[in-house]
Amino acid sequence: MGNKNHTDTAVVIIGAGISGMCTAIDLIKRNNCRNFVILEKSAGPGGTWRDNKYPGCCCDIWSTLYSYSFAQNSDWTREYPGQEEILAYLVGVAQEYKLYQHIRFDTTVEEARWDDELKKWRTKVTTPKGSKEAEFNPEYEIKSDFLVSAVGQLNQPAWPTIPGVEEFTGKKMHSARWDWSYDLTDKKIALVGNGCTAVQILPEIAKVAKEVTVYQRTANWVVPRLDTPVSPLMRNVYRYLPPVRWRKRTGAMNFRESTFDAIVDSTSDISKQFREMAIEMMHRQLPNQPELWKKLTPSYNLGCKRIIISDDYYPALSTPNVVLETRPIHSISGSAVKVTGADGEPEAAESDYDLLVCATGFQTLEFMHPIRIFGKNGRPLNDVWKQGARAYLGTCVEDMPNFGMLYGPNTNLGHNSIILMIESQSRYINGLIKPVLEARKQGKALSLRPRHDKTEAYNEEVQETLKSSSFNDPNCNSWYKNDAGLITNNWSGTVVEYQELMAHVRYGDYEAEGSGKGIVLEKPTYKVGRVVEESQVSDKTLVALGVLSTAALVGGFLMRNSRYLSGLRLR
Repeated sequence: MGNKNHTDTAVVIIGAGISGMCTAIDLIKRNNCRNFVILEKSAGPGGTWRDNKYPGCCCDIWSTLYSYSFAQNSDWTREYPGQEEILAYLVGVAQEYKLYQHIRFDTTVEEARWDDELKKWRTKVTTPKGSKEAEFNPEYEIKSDFLVSAVGQLNQPAWPTIPGVEEFTGKKMHSARWDWSYDLTDKKIALVGNGCTAVQILPEIAKVAKEVTVYQRTANWVVPRLDTPVSPLMRNVYRYLPPVRWRKRTGAMNFRESTFDAIVDSTSDISKQFREMAIEMMHRQLPNQPELWKKLTPSYNLGCKRIIISDDYYPALSTPNVVLETRPIHSISGSAVKVTGADGEPEAAESDYDLLVCATGFQTLEFMHPIRIFGKNGRPLNDVWKQGARAYLGTCVEDMPNFGMLYGPNTNLGHNSIILMIESQSRYINGLIKPVLEARKQGKALSLRPRHDKTEAYNEEVQETLKSSSFNDPNCNSWYKNDAGLITNNWSGTVVEYQELMAHVRYGDYEAEGSGKGIVLEKPTYKVGRVVEESQVSDKTLVALGVLSTAALVGGFLMRNSRYLSGLRLR
C-alpha cells in the first residue's frame, strides 16, 4: 500500500486486535496478499487487551492456550496471563509479521456501504479532530473488494442505566476505560457489578482504598483459579523443547473441551463437580458465614452466566474495608448510592463516594455498533438483525456481499479459548477472499453472499441445540441473550465441532454474482483445514520428538560455534 492507492485496496479489516491481526496474517500466509488495510480506532494494536487495563486485569483462560497456534508463546510468566503481558505478546506478533505498515491507527470507521455496480465496499472513516492526521484527511473513503469486521463482542462499554448516574459528583469510570492517573489511595469507592471484571478489580483496589462497597445484582458461580508462576527454567524448556510446550497445550485443550458439558448440561456429572468445587471454596475461604454464603450462592444453573475463576475474590470480600451490598440500586444522588429497601422505598446505602467504578460489561448484542453497514440494494445491517444478530457459520451475513466477521453471532465460548475459534474463522474468511482476489487479478468482479436457506437452516439448528442448554436457563439473564430470550452470542457445541464445520468453504452455500463467478463454479469446494490441537500422538512420540529437537539444537549450536566442536575432537 502506497500513497497512490491510499483509498483503494483489496481488503479492509476493521480492528487490530486478536481477530484482525489473525486475518491479516492469514492473508499474507494463505493468499500471499499484502494489499490490505487494517483500520484501528485506538493508538496501537491489541484490541480488548489495549482497552481493558483496569487493576488486576487478566485472562481467565490458561496462558498456554492464549496464543496463536502459529505463534505460540513460551515466555508467559504465569499460568493465567495478565493484561500487560498479553498486550506485549500481541505487539510482538504485529512486529514479527510486519503488520504496522498496514495499520492506520486513530482511524474510526463511521460507515461501510456496498456498491452494487462496482461490487466493492465503500468504507468511510474519520480521524481525530485536532490531530495532525486530521490536517491531511479529516475524513475519507476507502474502496475494497472485501470487508472484514474484527471488532468482536467486547468492544463498546455498556454503562449502567441507573437514574442519576450521569450526575454523580465524584470521579466516575468504566472498567474498560480505566484512568490510571487517578490515585485510589484512601478513597471511598462504589464498585457496581460483580462479574468477571469486578472480581478481578476488587482484590487490587481493596489493598489501597479506604472503603469499597460491591453492589451485587446477581450471585455468580466462582471456582478456583489455581494460578501459579511459570519458572524461568520451565519457560526455557518450553522455548528450547517445543514438544513439551505442545504437550502442555494439548493437555490444556483436552481438559477444556472435556468441561463443555459443565456449562451446557446442568445434569452432567462434571457440572455437579464444578458446583461442589465452587461451594467448597466459598465455605473454606469464608468460614462460618452462612448468611454471606446465601447471598453469594446462585439460584440458576452453572453456565447460564459465565463461570468466574478466582482465588482471591472471596478473601477480598472478607477484608474489613469491603462491604457487599445485595439490595437493588434505586438511584444515584450526588455522591450517594440509594438502594431499594425492604419496603420498596429508596434509602441511602452509602454516601460521600469519591469514585464510582462501573464494571458493567459491554454492548455485546450490537456486534457492529456504532458502525453503520449497508449491504446489497442498500439494505441496512440493522434491518437484517431486527430480530437479533445472526450469521451463517457465525461469520457471514445475509445480503452483505464479500463480508466476513470474526467473533460474530453464536461464536462465543464458555469453556475454552476464543483464539481457537478465531483461527478457524480467519481461515474460512480467507477461503472466501481467495476467489475474490483471483477475480481482481483477472480484472473481473466477484461477489459472494450467503444463501438465505443456508443461513436459516444453520441458525435454526444452532438455536434448537441452545434451547436445552444451561445458557437458556430462565432463572438468569446474561449478556449471551437479547431481551426476547434469543441466545445471540454463544456457540452451541465444542471447539473441535466448530473447527470441523469451518474446515471447508463450500461456495455453493453462497450466491455468486459478477463477471468472475466462474471461478467458484469451477471449484465448488475449497479446503482450508483446521488446526488440530487435541491429542493425536502419544507421550512417547512427543518424547522422541523432544530428543530429536534437542539433538538438532545442540548440533546447530556446535555448527555455529566450531571452536567447541574442535575442542571435543581434541579430547
